[in-house]
Amino acid sequence: MEGAIVLYPCPGSGHLVSMVELGKLILSNHPSFSISVIIPTAPFEAAATQDYIAAISATIPSITFYYLPPVALPQNAFFSAKDFPALVYQLCQLNNPNLHETLLAISNRSKIKAFVVDIFCNYSSQVSSNLNIPTYFYFTSGANCLSNFIYFPTIHRSSTKSLKDLEDMKINVPGSPSIRAKDMPEPMLDREKYVYQCFVDTALNMTKSSGIIVNSFELLEERACRALANGECAPGDSMPPVYFIGPVVSEKEQGGEQIHECLRWLDSQPSQSVLFLCFGSMGVFYTEQLKEIALGLERSGVRFLWVVRNPPPSDETVRKLTETDPSIESFLPEGFSERTKDRGRLVKSWAPQKAILSHDSVGGFVTHCGWNSILEAVCAGVPMLAWPQYAEQKMNKIFLVEEMKIALPVDASEEELVSAIELEKRVSELTESEEGKAVRERVKAMKDGAAVALKEGGSSRIALAKLAESFGGIHLK
Repeated sequence: MEGAIVLYPCPGSGHLVSMVELGKLILSNHPSFSISVIIPTAPFEAAATQDYIAAISATIPSITFYYLPPVALPQNAFFSAKDFPALVYQLCQLNNPNLHETLLAISNRSKIKAFVVDIFCNYSSQVSSNLNIPTYFYFTSGANCLSNFIYFPTIHRSSTKSLKDLEDMKINVPGSPSIRAKDMPEPMLDREKYVYQCFVDTALNMTKSSGIIVNSFELLEERACRALANGECAPGDSMPPVYFIGPVVSEKEQGGEQIHECLRWLDSQPSQSVLFLCFGSMGVFYTEQLKEIALGLERSGVRFLWVVRNPPPSDETVRKLTETDPSIESFLPEGFSERTKDRGRLVKSWAPQKAILSHDSVGGFVTHCGWNSILEAVCAGVPMLAWPQYAEQKMNKIFLVEEMKIALPVDASEEELVSAIELEKRVSELTESEEGKAVRERVKAMKDGAAVALKEGGSSRIALAKLAESFGGIHLK
């Protein structure tokens, strides 16, 4: 029987794609393994991942996908960026009986060497533990974020108050810059919520696992990597081996005709002249904010490629419009597209981000600070303007600006609005100031560092070899 590595991702695209790419990385360096990916049926739209999975299935026979049957979620569960953590924790908890059956079926064909889970699949370790399968966690964000996550039970024990009530109090985590309590991820803010306890449980469980795999590399996050490796982030708890095997980024993207059009437009632009704005798969703005972005871009005089999504249904402008799929221009200042047509391009909803970032014409990236986007920018050597939206992104902004020094901050008002003046100012800083120049040089050095880490003898390649070696142990009888 061949040795199988079973991967259990959360069904959100940023998590699922990253974990499948981890599977591809393991196979490319250690082809004696087979990879089985177990996917819970998502209670939300997952079309983007369906295309991706179909492409993987058609080209890599050593990766097999298993879908768990749908489960009934609580009546009050509905999907938005804010509700995502609680929703997927519940989804994976309810799937434990289905997971048990699937793991038994896989074990009939292969020796299961390791079970690798996303943090949102934490409670699945109850199943793998009963079946005597070594369980590893794959952390799809960076080492600084992991430091804070592993330290979270210590924060929990140190106070009876919720972080949301501590506001500007600074939290000091080994290996990381200090962070205001209110900038911690939403699920960590209210200790009365279900998802808060899920995060505490997960952090504690990770310290008891067979290992933690991190999508980062040592040069990018030196202090955090060292603190994690030395066990400083889990005072009073043991710490398993931590494997920094990144950057793991997807090689190919699915796209349509409009995609090729925006790349053709980039072909006609001067080298490193275009500012790319893209805010992730769940990043949506109200009309007021879209207008401020448009005005900021117009005033800055910069060339730009902007991926724009329609505002949420509750937006006042959306409610007034009769079309089911209104044009982008409906939400922007009148005449904006016409006035900027010689130096700007709007793309609706989606664009091939990795291909755009790798294009010679792109010289800056306004990002929501999602970790996959950050790594794609690092691998392309593109400096960033950090504009967080949800999840751990407010923390990532601090890490990018203060620790890694590969981005400049975009600051919002108390009402979470970024003004046209603020955006114009930051664009100017990135393109013209000494600080912007330093960021550009630093991110180019990190691009080279990422390439070295992945090569033979590089830190990430060595970590991957150690991980594969650790997979050689216990297997399901």
